[in-house]
Amino acid sequence: MPTLAPTFPFPAKPKSCIFGRRELIPGRDDCLWRIDRGALRTLTWSEEGTVIALGYWGEGDIVGQPLSRLTPYRMECLTSVEATLLPPYCWHQVMDSAIAHIQQTEELLGIVRSRPTDVRLLQLLRWLARKFGCEVPQGLLIDVRLTHQEIAEVVGTTRVTVTRLLQQFEQAGLIGRHNGRLIVVSANELD
Repeated sequence: MPTLAPTFPFPAKPKSCIFGRRELIPGRDDCLWRIDRGALRTLTWSEEGTVIALGYWGEGDIVGQPLSRLTPYRMECLTSVEATLLPPYCWHQVMDSAIAHIQQTEELLGIVRSRPTDVRLLQLLRWLARKFGCEVPQGLLIDVRLTHQEIAEVVGTTRVTVTRLLQQFEQAGLIGRHNGRLIVVSANELD
């Protein structure tokens, strides 16, 4: 059984770090990160080089290579992120967050296995609104900037299809836009 005592490369108190948008958070086999502020995505890629989004994470979530068996495994900041490095001797303190990580991963797996593509996309938008949404008069504003390509990587389609479906959703009144960049999901569409 591994020891939970602090070892040389870890400070006695967990260390907080700040990362910029699009910056990669360093991954190690012996540490986790707790997100204190901001949003990031975890990803890998196939042998053909296709990006595979593994999850979207925000405040209070725990991420890191020890939670995955996939390589490569990357953590890319979608916003400015403040995160705390959690060495193994701190892991017992974050068990609730680790369980939430598993539950969130299963939710996303359920979304990406839905058919057809428009259903997957709408379910993802609803999930993002619940996870990263802030209330506005029209509903919930997804407060994370995602490109159509990043959304396409999650739902397993092309950027062009995402753009077309978002336009259809907007015409149908399922979503709206705010400041031209963030998607607003109508509150009545979240249930």
